[in-house]
Order: sequence, then C-alpha cells, then structure tokens
Amino acid sequence: MSAATTVKTEVANVDPHVLARVLEEGYGPGAWHGPDLKAALADGSAATAFRRPGPGRHNIAEIAMHHAWCVRSVANQLAGGEGEPFPLPGADWFALSSERELAWSAIVTTLEREQRRLATVLSQIGSHQLRSPLGEAERFDLVLGITCHAVYHAGQIQLIKVLGA
Repeated sequence: MSAATTVKTEVANVDPHVLARVLEEGYGPGAWHGPDLKAALADGSAATAFRRPGPGRHNIAEIAMHHAWCVRSVANQLAGGEGEPFPLPGADWFALSSERELAWSAIVTTLEREQRRLATVLSQIGSHQLRSPLGEAERFDLVLGITCHAVYHAGQIQLIKVLGA
C-alpha cells in the first residue's frame, strides 16, 4: 500500500449527538487531553497573539483565523452553501502582524461565531431541519478532520505561548 492510500472505516448511522461531542473535544468546552482550542486561546493577549515564534512562522492570531476559515469551509460543505462573508479577503492563511489588520478580540469572536455556526449546522442536519448534500461518511470525516485540526492547532498555540514566556 502506498503512503498516499488511505483506508477509512465506513461510517453508518452516526448519532448527531456523537458528532457534536466530537466537535466539542477539539474546540471546547473541556477536552480530557488538555486545553482544547478555545481554552488555548482564552488566556491570550493581543501582544501574545501577534508575536511570532520565529521568522517566517505563523503567530497565534494567524493560526486562529486559519482555523476559523477552515471551520467555515467545513460548515459550508456540510450545509451546501456559502454562509456569511468571511471578515478578511482571501482563503486559508491570513497575514496578521498586528491589530492594525484585525483586532485580537475580532479574531476570537470570528472563531467563536464560525464554531457556533458549525455546531448549528450539525444540529440542524441531525434534526432534519437541514439536508446536507454530503453522505453520512463524508460528514463524519469532515467533523473528525476539523476536530483533529483544532487539537493540532491548540497544541501549537500552547507551544508558542511557552516559547514566548
């Protein structure tokens, strides 16, 4: 089997509450493995958020906006629509060197709003208020993926905070 080959277990009849719980494990509240993404960002200041851990490295503000954009992408795929416009032009990664580009509080608010929207989309799909264009296995993969993404970036943020201390 090549390194590019991925074998996934088929998923059927995933309880919507399980998907919601998986989503919470990565973003919050209260992951068992340590700070989830929300907790990793909670004690941050603007000075900490915009400090780069090294030349050419992403800062916490950029990581937070990147994840917000990815969460928005997942919600859009699940819902089959675009949602509200994103606060910054472009896609995926955004260069943020200071609060002149976007205030730290606006970044945190954006991430929180996108997470709430994703949770709402999942709830609406689960209660049949919204019909997703994706199959159940694709929905599960997206929720698991965005959760792993959140956990990965929470760890990155925790490391950046320690490096700057």
